[in-house]
Amino acid sequence: MINVQEFARRLSTLGADAYTSDDVVDLATAADVRISADLEIDAALAQRLLDQVKPAPPVTGAQITASTWPPPTSSRPAAPTLSFSSPGAVDAPADQPARSRGPRPPRGGRRPGPRRSGR
Repeated sequence: MINVQEFARRLSTLGADAYTSDDVVDLATAADVRISADLEIDAALAQRLLDQVKPAPPVTGAQITASTWPPPTSSRPAAPTLSFSSPGAVDAPADQPARSRGPRPPRGGRRPGPRRSGR
């Protein structure tokens, strides 16, 4: 956990904008969160604040509140963040035609051909 001033400092190192404690309070207001200058920010609260920053910063709430700062850089690009509204349910686009359920050739694990006995 970090305090509001440290959050603002770390957020400032991520982009061209310089953030102050007042800017962090404004982010909290936009996220419907009440904070004060002496409040400790955990990963969940940090993520709610980061969700208000446009464009989205390249870190997560857990990374910005981690004891190690700045976060280690990777040679691989970061994967985009995904969110699912209902896990396990997948809806197909409405404009896709339905697949026909007509006869299909059998799908077996072997290719057709002469059988050999193991003798």
